[in-house]
Amino acid sequence: MGEAWRSISQADIFAAHRRIAGAVTRTPLIRAHALSDRLGGEIWFKLESLQPTGAFKLRGATNALSQLPAAAKAAGVVCVSTGNHGRGLAHAGRVLGIRVVVCMSSLVPAVKVEGIRKLGAEVRIHGASQDEAQGEVDRLIAEEGLVEVGPFDDPAVIAGQGTVGLEILEDMAKLDQVVVPLSGGGLISGVALALKTASPAIEVHGVTMAEGAAMYESLRAGHVVEVVEKPTLADCLGGGIGPHNRYTFDIVRHLVDHSWLVDEAAIASALSWLYHEERLIAEGGAAVGVASLLGGHIAAAGKTTVVVISGRNIDTDKLTAIVAAKPHLTPPTA
Repeated sequence: MGEAWRSISQADIFAAHRRIAGAVTRTPLIRAHALSDRLGGEIWFKLESLQPTGAFKLRGATNALSQLPAAAKAAGVVCVSTGNHGRGLAHAGRVLGIRVVVCMSSLVPAVKVEGIRKLGAEVRIHGASQDEAQGEVDRLIAEEGLVEVGPFDDPAVIAGQGTVGLEILEDMAKLDQVVVPLSGGGLISGVALALKTASPAIEVHGVTMAEGAAMYESLRAGHVVEVVEKPTLADCLGGGIGPHNRYTFDIVRHLVDHSWLVDEAAIASALSWLYHEERLIAEGGAAVGVASLLGGHIAAAGKTTVVVISGRNIDTDKLTAIVAAKPHLTPPTA
């Protein structure tokens, strides 16, 4: 596993960028005026929330499905997902005419389940964790011959997500640091590979929720560990990283400079800040980077920072309740 981080190259990411062009949106990089003024730095948002599926996952899914051999396309594909990977795979599968089955746990919000069904994919709810849902994936592979396309630990998926980093480099002449949601590691691995290959001095920060953070705890332990999944506003960041993780753990360990935890109150405040101060809608897992900056975990004064806003697929009732309460106006308690 020690050399896995070298097995995916900048050339793979450039090839993915060419392959998915026209099938995904080249999302804008916009200045976060309110946050820049608040923190005294130049802060920019990479709005992956504007993908047709509402999240960055479409990039990796499209790149992976496009490269499948004909036999695999005919058999159909299956994945485990906390929502956004399944949505991306369902969208790409519909475009390419490939059967898609998405297995999810009971913790996945209903809005994400229904979004996947509307795109024509089959949905299987199995167990109360992503690892338990993986059991249904394994059964479908064995009994129906479906081909698995994983949500993060797959070279084609990582290269596809790395195109986010390429676009940041194309749009940003000077960059000190990038802040990326941290979960299974597909997005941050691809972004880190793209950025660090071009400029090793760029700092890469990963941010995740305070409880049930499998990658964070695995990094602390120095090896892959299992965690107990818990309900969280950052539901898209839930789930384990796989007991036999081959790529993302090693890439994150080698290329990500810092990792941070933010609690539920900080995530709610960040969602509220984005809505009221920046006029943006994001889901909880996409707001963790803003939470880390508002909470002072990452220094932004005098620096140019890009924050990846990874998605917007949040339950509207939940978001309405948060923005109505305006928690960003309440100073955090010690």
